[in-house]
Amino acid sequence: MRYIRGKLRGGIDVQDADAGAPGDLAAGWLDRLRPRLTGYARTALENIGLEFPAYISTTMTAPGDFPLRPSDRNPVFYGSFDWHSCVEMFWLLVRLLKAAPDDVPGRDIRAALDARLTPGGVAAEAEFMATARGAAMERPYGWGWALALAAELEDWDDPGARRWAASLRPLSRTLAENFLRWLPLATYPLRTGVHTNSSFGISRALSYADLQPGGELSRALRGAATGWFAADEDYPGAWEPSGQDFLSPALCEAELMARLLPREDFAGWLARFLPRIADGQPRALFTPAVVSDPSDGHIAHLRGLNLSRAWCWRRLAETLPPGDPRARVCAQAADLHAGASLEYVTGDDYMVEHWLAAYAVLLFS
Repeated sequence: MRYIRGKLRGGIDVQDADAGAPGDLAAGWLDRLRPRLTGYARTALENIGLEFPAYISTTMTAPGDFPLRPSDRNPVFYGSFDWHSCVEMFWLLVRLLKAAPDDVPGRDIRAALDARLTPGGVAAEAEFMATARGAAMERPYGWGWALALAAELEDWDDPGARRWAASLRPLSRTLAENFLRWLPLATYPLRTGVHTNSSFGISRALSYADLQPGGELSRALRGAATGWFAADEDYPGAWEPSGQDFLSPALCEAELMARLLPREDFAGWLARFLPRIADGQPRALFTPAVVSDPSDGHIAHLRGLNLSRAWCWRRLAETLPPGDPRARVCAQAADLHAGASLEYVTGDDYMVEHWLAAYAVLLFS
C-alpha cells in the first residue's frame, strides 16, 4: 500500500491510501491513534461510573412505575448518560485492552470489568431486556452494541475475557432472542441517521452471530439485510445529513453490504447503490458535518456522524477489489471525516464526551 503523508486539523496524520488488503487500513488507524488511547480509556472508565446526569426512556404502566435511580434498573450499564452509551464504553474498554494492551491502563480496566460484569448484575440486565419496555428501548442500536461487546469477549483467549464472557451470556442470549423475534416482523428497514437505523444495528450484531453454533441468528440477520437492501439502487445520499444524525443511512447500508457480499459482488452492488463515488459524488457524503453547539445533545450527534462516516468509508475502501479507483477515494474520505471530529473526542461537552470515543475506536475495528 502506498501512502502520501500529511496533516489534518488537530495534528492527525493523514494517509492518501491506495486500495489494500482487508485490515490494512484498520491497522493503520490503530497506529495513528495510539497516542490518544490512554485518554479514551480514562474517559470511558470515568463515564461508566458516572450515574448522573442520566437519560431514561420508559413507558409507565402505573403510578410510581419508574426507577428511583438508573442503577436500580440497570446495575451494570447505568453510567455514561444512557444504557447504550454505557454499553459502548464497556465495548471500548474491552476493545482497547484487547487491541492495544500496552497503550492503556490495563489494571484499571480489568478491575472495572471485574467489578461490573458480575453474574448477578448481568442477570438483572437480561431480565430487563427481556421485557417489552427494555427491548423496545434499545432496538436495534443497543442490542447491536451489546452483542459487539459479547463478540469481543467470546473471541478472545484471555482469562479475564473468558470470565466476563461467561457473565455476559445471559444478556447476549436474551438479545439474540430479541432479534429473532423482531426480524420476522420487521417488514421494512429503518433508514435513519440515529439509533433506530437497521443497518448499523445488524452490522454491530453480526460478529457475535457468526460465532454462535447453529447459525440461526446469523441467518436471520443476513436474510433480513439481504431482503431489505440487495436490490437498492441510486441511493439519495445528497439528501444527507439530517440535523441530528450520528449515522449515515447511505454509508451504514453500504458498510453492512460490504460484510454480506463477496468482494466482487460488492463492487457491483456499490456501483448501483452509489454510482458516482469515484467522482466524489454526491458531494454531501464527502463533506464533514458542521457542529454549531456541542452542548445540544441532538446537534452534538453530528460529531459522531463524521467519525461513523470515516469508519464506513474505511470499510468500503478495504472491501473493494485491489485496483478499484473508488478505494482511494473512500480512504481519502475516511481521513477527511476523521480529521473533522477526532480532536473533540475528549475534553468537549459531556453531550459529546459520554459516547464519542467509541466511534474513534471503531476506526480500527
